[in-house]
Amino acid sequence: MTADKELARAPWLNEADTRAVMAALAAKGGAARFVGGAVRNALMGEPVSDIDIATTETPEAAKALLEAKGIKVVPTGMDHGTITAVTPTRHFEITTLRVDVKTDGRRADVAFTGDWAADAGRRDFTMNALYCDADGTIHDPLGGLADLKARRIRFIGDAHERIREDYLRILRFFRLHAWYGKGEPDEAGLRACAEEREGLRQLSGERVRDELLKTASADNAAAAFRQMAAAGILQLVLPEASRLDRFEKLVEIETQQLFVQKVDPILRLGAMLDLDKPGIEALAARLKLSNRDRDRLAAMLTDSTKIVCYLSMREVRRALYLMGLQLFKDRVSLGWADDKRGHNAFQWRAMLAMADSWEKPVLPLTGEMIKAAGVPEGPQIGRIRDEVEEWWIDSDFIDDEFSIIERLKAIVQATVY
Repeated sequence: MTADKELARAPWLNEADTRAVMAALAAKGGAARFVGGAVRNALMGEPVSDIDIATTETPEAAKALLEAKGIKVVPTGMDHGTITAVTPTRHFEITTLRVDVKTDGRRADVAFTGDWAADAGRRDFTMNALYCDADGTIHDPLGGLADLKARRIRFIGDAHERIREDYLRILRFFRLHAWYGKGEPDEAGLRACAEEREGLRQLSGERVRDELLKTASADNAAAAFRQMAAAGILQLVLPEASRLDRFEKLVEIETQQLFVQKVDPILRLGAMLDLDKPGIEALAARLKLSNRDRDRLAAMLTDSTKIVCYLSMREVRRALYLMGLQLFKDRVSLGWADDKRGHNAFQWRAMLAMADSWEKPVLPLTGEMIKAAGVPEGPQIGRIRDEVEEWWIDSDFIDDEFSIIERLKAIVQATVY
């Protein structure tokens, strides 16, 4: 089925680099269409980031056509029919029309085809099988437009078959519903996901991690994770998620009170967890988290600093200095999500606002100043500085240099070398 030129005015479609790539692919009579997320999101009025293109040209031919027009090409997956066109403004993933020859639940062996309907039939969900010509004309071979307008995530053909081709589609079902769905998930799809869930065990930690974090970032993430838990899926991919109550409250705070523009998926992941350091180490190893994300989770979940909503401004400044901005904000966010009393929202919000405007003070004391006070070269300089710093913090970061020098002298006089 072909629709009118619904996307003819889409900004991304009319960019010079986009037009140049599409023109190059059509230079020898082949066809090229936008497909997947860019088409789906544009029709839904959602932001478009990645632009995928399907073409009847083989990978080698497409590469030659693009390079003939001076467009850089990276052979990202030639065996599977995929190359990437690199332009000054965007990267375009370009894939030859294909059909699956053999699948094992993780990857597929493919054969190239010139059949658009066959290419659509191998995709995951109907709303991802919408194609768009360079002039904005939409092609809908599988009824994806109706599902898109209803915000219904529906598997193409038999849901069990689609899932067995790649078990990651179970997690994608919940992720797409969290981002784009409306109402309850498609009943047949949900049932198939629950019945095929054991196949998730064969997926790599990286693929599972990416889907979980993308799902956690959605405004409707709380419902998605509850649905995954009810279907017995969350217990397989994230059995450590014992604090969905706190996660739900954090999502509610971010979406309804803070109106957060850019969601932090690691903070949301941390809200689901109640782990000690060994537990965090095990989780990080399984999901292949970066060392930075692992350490951040460990800090936010095990730090013992007392964070409550009635901290004074002085106590907030002290905590910010000792904990650092990231950990302080993580602990405040989790504290707010744990707070059962809604009337404390003003205080929690004020603490986050204070953190955002805070500039870390610098102790105006150098090693030369300490040596001038009579401290010999060596580790004692560091110990003396630490003592002065501790007093300075307790004094609410006093910026009177005379008082700091007087405190230094007092500490030096009381120290036996």
